[in-house]
Amino acid sequence: MSGMNEPPAYRADLRIDLAAIRHNVAVLSGHANESGARTMVVVKSDGYGHGASAVAEAALRSGADWLGVASIPEALGLRERGISAPLLCWLYQRGDDVAGAVRAGVDLSVSSEARLHDVVTAAESTGHTARIHLKIDTGLHRNGAPAESWERLVALAAKAEAEGTVEVFAVWSHLACADEPGHPSIDTQAERFRLAHEQALAAGLRPLRHLANSAALLTRPDLRFDMVRPGIAVYGLDPVPQEGDHGLRPAMTFRSSVALTKRIAAGESVSYGHNWTAPTDTNLALVPVGYADGVPRSLSDRFSVLLGGERRPVVGRVCMDQIVVRCDDDQVAEGDEVLLFGPGDRGEPTAAEWADELGTIHYEIVTGMYRPRVTRTVVAEDTL
Repeated sequence: MSGMNEPPAYRADLRIDLAAIRHNVAVLSGHANESGARTMVVVKSDGYGHGASAVAEAALRSGADWLGVASIPEALGLRERGISAPLLCWLYQRGDDVAGAVRAGVDLSVSSEARLHDVVTAAESTGHTARIHLKIDTGLHRNGAPAESWERLVALAAKAEAEGTVEVFAVWSHLACADEPGHPSIDTQAERFRLAHEQALAAGLRPLRHLANSAALLTRPDLRFDMVRPGIAVYGLDPVPQEGDHGLRPAMTFRSSVALTKRIAAGESVSYGHNWTAPTDTNLALVPVGYADGVPRSLSDRFSVLLGGERRPVVGRVCMDQIVVRCDDDQVAEGDEVLLFGPGDRGEPTAAEWADELGTIHYEIVTGMYRPRVTRTVVAEDTL
């Protein structure tokens, strides 16, 4: 029988280390401060799966000046939680609550005449001056005003500013290949950005500039300008590991615990399809997580977990709710902790390992982890 003081077993839990978030923000804002730049911490997609409000509060206590999100609901959600810091939202469309964003003091990105019209209309209807950031497409070719329409957009924005409906706070853009230091597109985009800013100045505007994401913040001090926008690096995942150790600490640990143990004989096979057959008698541990909880089925027979202080292979197919771990002759028990990925400090796999094995990026791993059956435990201190 389990002892009364044993820790509870986890089915599927994301442990979020706010001490790591604070450490990373301090490192990144330190780099920004070297160049006199402010720091906008990006907390879109629920803080990359880490919890937007908790990350935002930790970041603002650790050197961040601003927050950034993709959608208006994300922005208003932070306001509803009492977060009053400067906040930029950059991806919205007709029908979104632009007036609500203006009323809540959310800065809005503007990339077209249509979006400028939406913001001006919202400002007039609410009686609030809307603060905007004009976005120029310098080569990523997603959002952002094309160069051929930039001069007119800037002129219209200057007119709206003169009329008092908007304040043009910044000009900004986003880099396509900053995670490939030395890629020629970086300098091309930087030059296009310079020209766009000059056009804004010529129109009588005096906007700040922001261009650098996590990778550019770490590798291109000349592109930090007035503000930087770290995203993935805030969460301890390095966008440019090929450039050396930047002192970041991953903040997310995905953990579970053993639900059942058993021993099978040599020649017996495991899980759907019987893709794996035991070469010798072996102990198995059943772990109650699967692809419904964020463990990709494509990792079947391709990954390991930390259990009982050792890396052990997951054998057989990943199921919707379960994986099976091979333990050979080692004894493990129900309730023993299983680390699927984490910072790597104890030898456990990392989100970057999963990404490398799957041929993707660690962004996709962490943002895809928070599911309905997965709990999220946010801790303020380094107690893992």
